[in-house]
Amino acid sequence: MSDETMDEAAQVAYGKVVGERLRAIRRQKRLSLQDVESDSDQEFKASVLGAYERGERSISVPRLQRLARFYRVPVDQLLPGEDDPADAEGARRDNGPEAARIDLAKLESLPGTEATMLARYLKMIQVQRGDFNGRVLTIRRDDVRAIACILGVGEEAADERLDELGLRSA
Repeated sequence: MSDETMDEAAQVAYGKVVGERLRAIRRQKRLSLQDVESDSDQEFKASVLGAYERGERSISVPRLQRLARFYRVPVDQLLPGEDDPADAEGARRDNGPEAARIDLAKLESLPGTEATMLARYLKMIQVQRGDFNGRVLTIRRDDVRAIACILGVGEEAADERLDELGLRSA
């Protein structure tokens, strides 16, 4: 096999992995291809997005940036990592011990520095885990110490403070 053929094969394989990543993020957002088409005012046609996701078509960088903006995720989250090419769902499966489920939509509506700092911390967790469903985030027991500091309470009072803010989801 020539170098050119190998490069072409690598590009096709990478396109498929990018497509799997695009599909995983869209599914995390609980959107169908048709939802994306209608919610984006037809900017992202279902048939074209489906072709990207199947690896049949390559997405340009500017279009990838617009799609990331539409999904409200950092651009790099739409691309596969070196170690974890496309398994966004797998990254969410092994969350370890649960501490609480945080209502991210409710957090967005809260005013103040405390809410802003908490939102930044939780966004960091989302990026680390590749978890961008945008509605609820399960935090681990290990995250509670940092959240308690942000909320200005002890670890034992963090759950109570989250309840007071109306952020814990059932």
